[in-house]
Amino acid sequence: MAIAFELVVNFGANHDAAERARAAVSGHPPLHVGDHRIPLHEPLLMTARSSSGREFLEMSVLPVGVGSGVAPDRGRRSIPLTGEEFGLLGHGLYGLLRRFTGYRAAQVGWNPEDRVDLDELRSDWMAELATGRMPGLTLADDVHRDLHRDLHGSGFTRFAPGHVWIPYRGEQPSDLA
Repeated sequence: MAIAFELVVNFGANHDAAERARAAVSGHPPLHVGDHRIPLHEPLLMTARSSSGREFLEMSVLPVGVGSGVAPDRGRRSIPLTGEEFGLLGHGLYGLLRRFTGYRAAQVGWNPEDRVDLDELRSDWMAELATGRMPGLTLADDVHRDLHRDLHGSGFTRFAPGHVWIPYRGEQPSDLA
């Protein structure tokens, strides 16, 4: 099983926004992480299916050489990072996310795909959302408004125009794969 440290973005049905984001990632220079310069793989854009069966466009942005068993890294040298360096890498990925528009939900972390599925957020993650225990989760304003009645005091703040988030705090030792 692959364990990927990545940025995962749910674009809903917004093909134009997903294509603009893919182009931004494709031309992005390596991220500066301490003494490392970590390039990004070509983004993976696919049609995913929510837990209720609805389709949405999902994009994964994978840094090169930092996961475990990640197919695009096959044959490449692994880059050993400290917890602090993973946090810097996460902040770099959120810097890239700030350039995107038109997405519904996004998160950086270890295999965060299920946390950007809006149906799973509502069915499986509401307790964590309500108490602000999903640092880095970024939501479109209208998604946040839709969930808001259940999220009082959840710690969401402005991330970028049209989006809010629970601020990312880096990677904690228990988060590291």
